[in-house]
Amino acid sequence: MHSTLHKIMYANSLKILSISMSLVVAVIFLITPMQVISSEGGNQYNVLFIAIDDLRPELGCYGVENAQSPHLDQFASTGLLFDRHYVQVATCGASRYALLTGRSPASSGVTRSNSAAYAGPTAFKQKQQAGAQTLPELFRRSGYQTCCIGKISHTADGRVFEYNGKGDGRDELPNAWDELATPFGPWKRGWGIFFAYANGRNRESGQGDKDLMEFIVENDNDLPDGLMAQTASEKLKEYASQERPFFLGLGFFKPHLPFVATKQDWDAFAETDFKTEGYDKTDSRYWHKSGEFYKYNAPFEKTQPLSPEAIGTSRRAYYACVRYVDRQVGRVLKTLEESGLADNTIVVIWGDHGWHLGEQQIWGKHSPLERANRSVLMMRIPGETSPGKTTQALTETVDLYPTLVDYCQPEFPKTDAPLDGRSLRPIITGEATQVREAALSYWGKAITIRTDQYRMIVESNKQVVNTNRVELYDLSDDLDANKNVADQNPEVVEQLMKYLPE
Repeated sequence: MHSTLHKIMYANSLKILSISMSLVVAVIFLITPMQVISSEGGNQYNVLFIAIDDLRPELGCYGVENAQSPHLDQFASTGLLFDRHYVQVATCGASRYALLTGRSPASSGVTRSNSAAYAGPTAFKQKQQAGAQTLPELFRRSGYQTCCIGKISHTADGRVFEYNGKGDGRDELPNAWDELATPFGPWKRGWGIFFAYANGRNRESGQGDKDLMEFIVENDNDLPDGLMAQTASEKLKEYASQERPFFLGLGFFKPHLPFVATKQDWDAFAETDFKTEGYDKTDSRYWHKSGEFYKYNAPFEKTQPLSPEAIGTSRRAYYACVRYVDRQVGRVLKTLEESGLADNTIVVIWGDHGWHLGEQQIWGKHSPLERANRSVLMMRIPGETSPGKTTQALTETVDLYPTLVDYCQPEFPKTDAPLDGRSLRPIITGEATQVREAALSYWGKAITIRTDQYRMIVESNKQVVNTNRVELYDLSDDLDANKNVADQNPEVVEQLMKYLPE
């Protein structure tokens, strides 16, 4: 089968390079090794980039009836919703590394590490390079005013500190931000604001605060995400009086663990009937014990699997956090409108990965399965996106970098490494229904390929694919399909192998 794989890949390469392919199709579908071309006008739009941690498509605009997400739903009605967006890696740091560099794990080698940006061979160089190392650096070097609030890279405020507080506080993204403006409130700098409870307490304080959930505060600004929404709104008001274009990165923490929001958000789901049964354990070798979830102190017995009552409580807590962060997004978008900036500002709302809410008896991300890799993506480009449209086009997180460059035309065009994504502009304008036939994600040695119907998972050790460890799931009727049908569909396996990176 390994020989067959090489033949398929060789044939596919010849097909891509065929002179019969038109120039227009080539421009749309091929990845060029260098990068972007600046237009004469330059700097066409401001950018408001909103990242939301652990937010899977659990929103009303994605068809989820129990969700209470009016502000994100309203935004979706004004822009384009990507129904099948997939991240590169189902963990925070590696997913954001791909976003910020525009590089696939096949190129960067970052398939799992949360500290890739500042540790090891993939760490960004502190000295400015000939080309921009990250997306915000490219915009900054093009004259944009760049500001980071919250979690855009892996660390909670853009400064390098470990969970235990150790670190020198240097910029995680060198030369990228004019300002690191994350508010700290009563919490300490760094991870204290990320793993926050009420009244300045946090998971990493050493005081034993490890509750899975807490819903006691009355006001939004009693928690970090509320303070960040307020700060972002203040920044937008400042930018409204300036002529310099801006790139504002705003990274909300919830619904990431621990589940903490206001009391009203918990109470809002008192009568909601959540699904609590029928979650079968997957046969996939990538099932895991949900260690991040189970290490917290829960208000129920932490059985494996959870009882129906515990499932209902946990799902309610997640939904409450989504409701809370939805309201913070609404506050910021309202300011954007009232400030007069909306007509010239691209808004991107992105979830850094998905999250299993008990499906397949997993609670969390950290897998190559569907729930962990499918995440929220919505985009509004003034004058371009048709209001309220949804696309079924398969897209990857690495596509965002070239898309923003395509529309904004930043004056400094050079990137430190080639971009691996494809501009989504043909989808946005309606010129094409897709820019890729498959979306690839990574988890350690696993490479997972998502097509219209299937998700295939293979194990790869750099140049060698282990053909004896192939998993294939038909997702046409069930996103949580547990039956591996690889042996029954060798022709599908062979067809999907052609999408593996060389």
